[in-house]
Amino acid sequence: MPTLILVRHGRSTANTSGVLAGWTPGVALDERGAGQAAALPGRLAGLPLTEVVTSPLQRCQETVRPLLDARPDLRAHTEERIGECHYGDWSGRKLAELKDEPLMDVVQAHPTAAAFPGGESMRAMQHRAAEAVREWNARVERDHGADAVYLMCSHGDIIKSLVADALGLHLDLFQRISVEPCSVTAIRYTRLRPFLVRLGDTGDLASLAPHETPPEGDAPVGGGAGAP
Repeated sequence: MPTLILVRHGRSTANTSGVLAGWTPGVALDERGAGQAAALPGRLAGLPLTEVVTSPLQRCQETVRPLLDARPDLRAHTEERIGECHYGDWSGRKLAELKDEPLMDVVQAHPTAAAFPGGESMRAMQHRAAEAVREWNARVERDHGADAVYLMCSHGDIIKSLVADALGLHLDLFQRISVEPCSVTAIRYTRLRPFLVRLGDTGDLASLAPHETPPEGDAPVGGGAGAP
């Protein structure tokens, strides 16, 4: 079965302004995010990619554009099911103010019980994304063979939930996973089990350095802005 390269979109204007974007329209890459996207073709130069599948949201479309420009032979597809979690009434709100919402504790500690007001549950988010991957695995294998490599560009919580699915990790533990903007995560699928072969690889170790402000114990909903 194929190898899936999961790319989180580059840093966005919502990441830097501390806003939970969700499906809010018009959220673009910021200057750093655009630079991350521009570097992506070089980072992936050694991979024989067969397809590019992307979330419909602007920040993902902008992230894969340099790669598609560099490889005009690649076919690009938009996949709704790997779009961001539908945060409903939380969309567009500041993360700092959402910290005081009682639901945030549930999102952090018991995400299988978390459903966003006016939006979707985290269980539904994981289910739709995992179903999309399984269907694309079958399609890519059919069209390109069992050793094919393809790419999906998606969002922090989606990618974390797919990693949890691949590892057989309960969704209640998925907040322990971290994927920075424009990081690369690779999952090699086989008939019996998936193998996680890369996780959140940015090629940059700066995020491992001590922060001036110590990081909080809670996971950043939506994925966070990455290294300063």
